[in-house]
Amino acid sequence: MNRRAAAPRLLAVLATAAVLAGCGDGGGGGTSSAAPTSAAPSSGSSSAPASAASCQSQAPTTAAPAGVSTDLSVEPAAPCWTAAPPTDLVVSDVVVGTGAEAVAGSTAAVRYVGAIYGTGQVFDSSWSQGADSTLPVTVGAGQVIEGFDRAVQGMEVGGRRVVVIPSDLGYGPQGNGPIPGGATLVFVLDLVSVSS
Repeated sequence: MNRRAAAPRLLAVLATAAVLAGCGDGGGGGTSSAAPTSAAPSSGSSSAPASAASCQSQAPTTAAPAGVSTDLSVEPAAPCWTAAPPTDLVVSDVVVGTGAEAVAGSTAAVRYVGAIYGTGQVFDSSWSQGADSTLPVTVGAGQVIEGFDRAVQGMEVGGRRVVVIPSDLGYGPQGNGPIPGGATLVFVLDLVSVSS
C-alpha cells in the first residue's frame, strides 16, 4: 500500500485515539475512559432506530438476544429493549470464540456496533470504516469506557458478544457527543485477534 492510500486510514486511527483519550470520568470508579464514538452513524442497515415493535420486551439476560446474526462476516444489528434498562453490566455471548483469550494487558482487535438501549439507534460502528476495520484496545488499561473494557475481557477470538452497559459504566450523566447523558448503551462486539 502506498503512503497516499494509507493516509486516510492513519487519520481515522488517530481520530479514534483522540476520542478514546478525550473522555473524563463517567462515574465508573474514577478511571478516565471512553468508548469509540462518532457523530456519523454506520452506513449499514442497523443505523436506523428500531421500531418499538421490534425491540425486545423482556429485560436483557446472559442468553443471546434474538435477531443478532451469528455470521461474523456481516455487520450485526444492535438489539434494543422496551424493558427498564439494567443497573448492572449484562454480557451475552452470541458466538463463543475458540481462539486466544483477551486478558488484562493484551491488545484486542475488536469490531463493534454501538447503539442506544431503548431505540437501537447506532451512534458508532467500526463497520462503517469497512468490514476489516477494528479498534485496538489494551484490555484493562482504561482506554475505553469501563463497561466496554470489562465486556472484552474473557472473550476468545472468533467470538461475538452483546453487552448492555448502564450509564455509570459508560458516559454517565454528562454523555458524550451523540450519546445523551444517562444513556444505557448496547454494543455488539466481535473479537478479531489478540496479541500480548
